[in-house]
Amino acid sequence: MIVIVATDDKQGMMFNNRRQSKDSELRKDILCEVGKCKLWLNAYSFGQFEEELEKNVCVAEDFVDKAGAREYCFVENLSLQEYEERIEELILYKWNRVYPSDLKFDIDLSSESWQMASTVDFVGSSHDKITKEVWKRV
Repeated sequence: MIVIVATDDKQGMMFNNRRQSKDSELRKDILCEVGKCKLWLNAYSFGQFEEELEKNVCVAEDFVDKAGAREYCFVENLSLQEYEERIEELILYKWNRVYPSDLKFDIDLSSESWQMASTVDFVGSSHDKITKEVWKRV
């Protein structure tokens, strides 16, 4: 599966059971990236995508377990470490800010298992700069 995550500069994902931030340009980029492939997410994350509803969006609370090879998962409120072996690729969107957080992205990208394939910056609707990094399993 291909996992999509948004983090702050300290790998934070959530604080007090709420996402740190959201951005409409980031959502557009995710939908463009996914194209016609399946995009799995839970009900919490689906709330961000309701207006851009696509037929290929699948909602389930056990979405990470259901996602197959080359299918996308947008993860906001789950630890990923236990799923690392199933992850083929990671797409990280970085807010380029530091927010309070109590849930952190917990995959070590400095290990020999991962290699950055690309990075690009773009302007978001609520952030002057969002960095998109694509990491591939080595």
